[in-house]
Amino acid sequence: MEQRGTTTVTLACYVQQHASFFDRNKDGIVYPWETYQGLRALGFGILNSFFTGIGINILLTYATQPSWIPSLLLSIHIKNIHKGKHGSDTESFDTEGRFEPSKFDAIFSKYALTYGNALTWQEIRTMLKGNANVFDPIGRIAALMEWKLLFSIAKDENGLLTREIVRGVFDGSLFEKIERKNKAAKGVVLR
Repeated sequence: MEQRGTTTVTLACYVQQHASFFDRNKDGIVYPWETYQGLRALGFGILNSFFTGIGINILLTYATQPSWIPSLLLSIHIKNIHKGKHGSDTESFDTEGRFEPSKFDAIFSKYALTYGNALTWQEIRTMLKGNANVFDPIGRIAALMEWKLLFSIAKDENGLLTREIVRGVFDGSLFEKIERKNKAAKGVVLR
């Protein structure tokens, strides 16, 4: 268990929290249009959100289905999101979707050599090469795209991804912060 704000969070639900941001109607299922809406809320453009959203749902739909029958609507089931884990990643989530703090810390101890608690884009590239599994082109591409998307929306004014920012993407809290910031910038009243 970990204390996050006023809520106690079990490490097992981190991957579900991460994915739940995209479940816009909170029914436990993420459809491509919800992924699109979530990406738009994060500040991505229309085309980027469309193609990235379709790609994410295509890659995760079958693995997360509650049965062997694929979904023609390309739905992602949050309760099974841990089954969509790809190779060549940081292993900060285990195969059951539990957060692994030691693996998360290893990202920074091994690769954040310039600033210690923040990653440059070059250090992220080095990390991706270090985590790449042999004969895993899909996992390598997925990891690259995830980190590129994260870097594009969350790097600080110095072009760095801090430990706090990266932790926020793993537990899903960063997505909510970015959406609130984007809504405030557009003058949308937040409740």
